[in-house]
Amino acid sequence: MRRRVAAAVGFAALLFLLVQLGALALVPTFYDAGYQTVEDPSDPTNSLVYIGAILVATALMLAAFKFDLDWIVRGFVVLAAGSLAWYVFSVFLAPLPALVAAAALSVLLVAYPEWYVIDAAGVLMGAGAAGLFGISFGLLPAIVLLSILAVYDAISVYGTEHMLDLASGVMELNLPVVLVVPTTLSYSLRDSMPNAVDRDTDEEGGPGDAEGEVDVGADTETDLDDAAEATIADTDLDDTAEATTADTDTDDVRDAFFIGLGDAVMPTVMIASAAFFLPKSLAPSLGVPGLPALTLPALTAMVGTFAGLFALLWMVLKGRAHAGLPLLNGGAIGGYLVGALLAGVPLLTALGF
Repeated sequence: MRRRVAAAVGFAALLFLLVQLGALALVPTFYDAGYQTVEDPSDPTNSLVYIGAILVATALMLAAFKFDLDWIVRGFVVLAAGSLAWYVFSVFLAPLPALVAAAALSVLLVAYPEWYVIDAAGVLMGAGAAGLFGISFGLLPAIVLLSILAVYDAISVYGTEHMLDLASGVMELNLPVVLVVPTTLSYSLRDSMPNAVDRDTDEEGGPGDAEGEVDVGADTETDLDDAAEATIADTDLDDTAEATTADTDTDDVRDAFFIGLGDAVMPTVMIASAAFFLPKSLAPSLGVPGLPALTLPALTAMVGTFAGLFALLWMVLKGRAHAGLPLLNGGAIGGYLVGALLAGVPLLTALGF
């Protein structure tokens, strides 16, 4: 059991690392391609606009699930996956091949949503999204964005708990809004997920009690776009982190964990922003082959993110729901500031003033 848990934690860390390295590799190419999404990346009000978009998207998705319009959510996620994939492919391929590759990925997600397909698409989407946000949110806007999302995530988990219905609906979609971390090689998302989620409770008072099913019942929260939560039986949508397990024997580790893609994306925004916006005269590249954007502050932001991730998983494995972004975003911001000060960057400059 301990080996399975250790392997799952290691695989989760690998997925986070791939998202981070992918974003760092994409930052300079995205900027050169003109993919910066705002006119003034240093304007902190950009963060408030994005927070507003998250709240609206969350409300719309909850409404869609309430009125059995799941197909709208599915279509939106598949379209978002294809769009982000196109951004990534377009910097390496000619326009037509990039479009074909992005379309093929979208079709594969619908036709064969196995866990390794979901994870591959999630890493691609996560790296692309973090790279785009990284060059579009300057240092101060990135810190503001991550701080507000951490607070929002804590409120949504420990306070309002309004993500329960969203989680149960999202889990049925089998789409890359989560990273799937199996704890056994025999695990199949396609076999387990169709019966894994029940929006109603069963006779025992809880959904998904059958052996081998994913439990996303009373202890589940999900967030849409950049809020994170972690729970031993929860899953996140887009920026919420949760770890979910799939086995009913309390003496055994469950078959899979689910971690919200947003949990990997949001702290990586801080990493990418640190790599891109700090003056190179103050924080030069570390000279890592293939990662010209990697600097000491970006590296320490990565270290801080992993410190938050391991603390989060340790808490989650105790069986209680926890907000993820306070630890993950807090680790990324704290690690970044430590690295910036070690590099000799003045504090106000590091904060984006």
